[in-house]
Amino acid sequence: MPLTMHEILHPGSTETDERFNNAPAGWTMHDAEKVAEREGLELGEDHWRVIRVLQAVHAEDQSMPLRLLRDALEAHFQEKGGCRYLFRILPGGPIVQGCRLAGLKPPQGATDGSFGTVC
Repeated sequence: MPLTMHEILHPGSTETDERFNNAPAGWTMHDAEKVAEREGLELGEDHWRVIRVLQAVHAEDQSMPLRLLRDALEAHFQEKGGCRYLFRILPGGPIVQGCRLAGLKPPQGATDGSFGTVC
């Protein structure tokens, strides 16, 4: 059986984790851990929760409208302070940094040079 490009580049990482069943093809938790290490983050349960939310929204709507992502994250973390809390655990921006961790491309408009990163 022919191998996919991901299987060639990442042998042994083709197993999927049921906690991340909306992950993009080829993404692994190890990928997120490598990104987190480069960015000086120590991933906790809330980081993984952000990743799951972003991946689930992406699975439903590939265009990932910025407003939809922001509202989804705000709703999931409302009890902890919403976007204010998310900026504490993801100082690079909950959507932009969260998308990097989740193996997703941030939606257009997620960073605005005149304003900064949006939640």
